[in-house]
Amino acid sequence: MRFRPCIDIHNGQVKQIIGDSLRDEGDVAVNNFVSEHSAGYYAALFQTKNVYGGHIILLNTPDSPQYEATRRQALDALSVWPGGMQLGGGVNAENAAFWLDAGASHVVVTTYAFSGGKINFEHLEALKSAVGKEHVVLDVSCKKKEKDSQHYFIVTDRWQNMTDVELNRETLETLSDYCDEFLIHAADVEGRQKGIEAGVVEILGNYEGRPMVYAGGVRAAADITRIKLLGRNRLDVTIGSALELFGGSLSLDDVIEACNAGH
Repeated sequence: MRFRPCIDIHNGQVKQIIGDSLRDEGDVAVNNFVSEHSAGYYAALFQTKNVYGGHIILLNTPDSPQYEATRRQALDALSVWPGGMQLGGGVNAENAAFWLDAGASHVVVTTYAFSGGKINFEHLEALKSAVGKEHVVLDVSCKKKEKDSQHYFIVTDRWQNMTDVELNRETLETLSDYCDEFLIHAADVEGRQKGIEAGVVEILGNYEGRPMVYAGGVRAAADITRIKLLGRNRLDVTIGSALELFGGSLSLDDVIEACNAGH
C-alpha cells in the first residue's frame, strides 16, 4: 500500500469538504478545512516526502465564476512538481492534453466517461485516442442508492448525480481497457472521519487488475490496517480531512509509515 496525497481546490482555495455536501449551484459546500496556503505549497511538501501519484481536483465547474481562480491554483501546483501528481475536474478528450502538458502525470475523469448515467464508450475511446490510456485515471466514486443496500453505484458531477453503473469486479474489468488506474471515493463517508466504507473496500479487494486508490472516512491508523486487510493489500489510500495538514490529527509522516508497513 502507498499513501497518495490529495489537493482539493474549491472557489480558488485548498479545502477539505464533506463530499456529498457539494453543490454546483452557488458553489457551496460544507467545509472541514480551508487552508491559508496555496496548492503549490502542498505540491512542494508532497514532493519533499516523495509521495507521488496523488491527485489535484478542481471542484468548480468550468462555467462557475470561481473556476478561473481554482484553475490558477491547479496550474501552480502542477508547475511546482511536474509529473508528480494527477489532475481531475472537468477533464474530457478535448482538454486532457492541456493538463498533461501543464505537468499532470495523468488526468482523472468521471463525468465525461459516464454521461447520461451509463458508461459512455464513445467518450472513453476518444479520451484513449487523445492521450493514451496510460495517462488516464477513471474516477469510479460511488454511493448506495438505498441505505441498507450492499450495492454501490458510480456517481458523477462531483458526487451529485447517481448513474446506473454498479461498482463491481465486472465493471472494473470492462473499464480497465481505458485507463491506467482507478480512483474510488466512498462518497457516503467522504470527509466525515467516521470510518471507512468497508463494503466498497471489499468490492475493490476482489479485483486484481489496475492499481486502485481508495478514499473516504479514514480517521486513524487502524483504518489503514483495515483497508489492507479487507482490500487484500491491493489498494493504495488517500487521506484528506484526518491529516494534520488539513486540520485533522494524523501526521503525514505517521500515515506514510503506516502505509509502507509490511512492504
